[in-house]
Amino acid sequence: MSDCIAINMPERFDFSTHSWFTKTYEEALTKTKTIILDFSRVSYVDSSALGMMVLLHRQLNKVSGHCTIRNANGTAKDILDMANFEKLFSYE
Repeated sequence: MSDCIAINMPERFDFSTHSWFTKTYEEALTKTKTIILDFSRVSYVDSSALGMMVLLHRQLNKVSGHCTIRNANGTAKDILDMANFEKLFSYE
């Protein structure tokens, strides 16, 4: 198993990325229990994206895994903060 896998998030993280995001993190979980979501390009996050992140958190809990959000800033960070995601994920 690898130490961690980073997923480079798209500029718009919304419902249109649902199948890509789910497939990407499920594949990552076959190789590691530690995932990094790199938010450096993300400028838009909607409620379905938050829901997808909660589902990722649940999958990680099943395998005692961990996820870190890296480089979240601007509006995307504000939305994650309003949703209290610091309780589910660590930040870098």
